[in-house]
Amino acid sequence: MKLMLTSSGITNKSLEKALKGLVRGRIRIAFIPTAANLEEGEKDWLIENFNQCQKIGPTDIVDISAMPKGEWLPRLKAANVIFVGGGWTAYLVKWIRRSGLEKELPKLLKKRVYVGISAGSIALCKRLSATPEYLYGEDINDAPPGLGYVDFNFRPHLNSPYFPKVRDANLRKSARRLDGELYALDDNSGIVWVDGKINVVSEGKWKKY
Repeated sequence: MKLMLTSSGITNKSLEKALKGLVRGRIRIAFIPTAANLEEGEKDWLIENFNQCQKIGPTDIVDISAMPKGEWLPRLKAANVIFVGGGWTAYLVKWIRRSGLEKELPKLLKKRVYVGISAGSIALCKRLSATPEYLYGEDINDAPPGLGYVDFNFRPHLNSPYFPKVRDANLRKSARRLDGELYALDDNSGIVWVDGKINVVSEGKWKKY
């Protein structure tokens, strides 16, 4: 299985090269924007993520909350890279389960690459402990379960001006209360996970706790 966990998608040449190294042949993308449905205001970041995808290969937008399985599943099968965008992680995981995608993912990912962006990356962890709702609070260990594809915690947007709490001092405190390791990556970094082997690709900053 081939997974790529990012903060903000394919933001530089190193991440693009790493993705292309995981895919055989021409890249065809299915982009799942579902996590963004609850986000209010402008969504420049979502548009930017979609534009990144289009630069890499033809991209189909597939909102799993807006169509039945009989419509979204063939469109995911037509792609060889499934991008899962950012937004509200718990909402995303709820729809991955409610739509039936959770049961289909193991089969889909036998021949396809999963690329997470922010919430789409956190969703792959055993628990959603690294979401802002839980990471800095007392109930960090009460976070709901994630999809459980990786055995570490992932915190995106390290040092981002849009996420002022995602700083080393705060993360050190939170990491002590987490079950498992914590990887914190900035918007120019990503984790390539292939059959359990981890490689961090970065043109920026990242930390492991």
